[in-house]
Amino acid sequence: MDIRSTLVAICDAFNAHDLDRIMALFSDDCVLEMPRGDKPWGSRSEGRQAVREALAARFAGLPDVHYGNAEHFVDAAANTGMSKWTLTGTTREGVRKEVRGCDFYTFRDGKVIRKDSYWKIVE
Repeated sequence: MDIRSTLVAICDAFNAHDLDRIMALFSDDCVLEMPRGDKPWGSRSEGRQAVREALAARFAGLPDVHYGNAEHFVDAAANTGMSKWTLTGTTREGVRKEVRGCDFYTFRDGKVIRKDSYWKIVE
């Protein structure tokens, strides 16, 4: 599998807000860890449906969210990749967001089995 091309495809699908395209790249037993939550790992969603719902909530909370300035890094031997980006968007309440972050991905059989997201805390 070409992990770099998959990372680009994931970023493109996120920027298109296309949940079907995104989920086509994730395994049935995928795990999503988001930075915000009440646990040391933030919040965790497990399984295709739970991940889809969490991503839908992300798009609902930031309807114009965009991941720009993307850079992708690959460790093919470990079936992992990382994407760095600048997230921009406006909340439903009209608050503009801009934050630098990254996603760590683990792959199996060409599908994402884990997406672990991190971003800077802007105060």
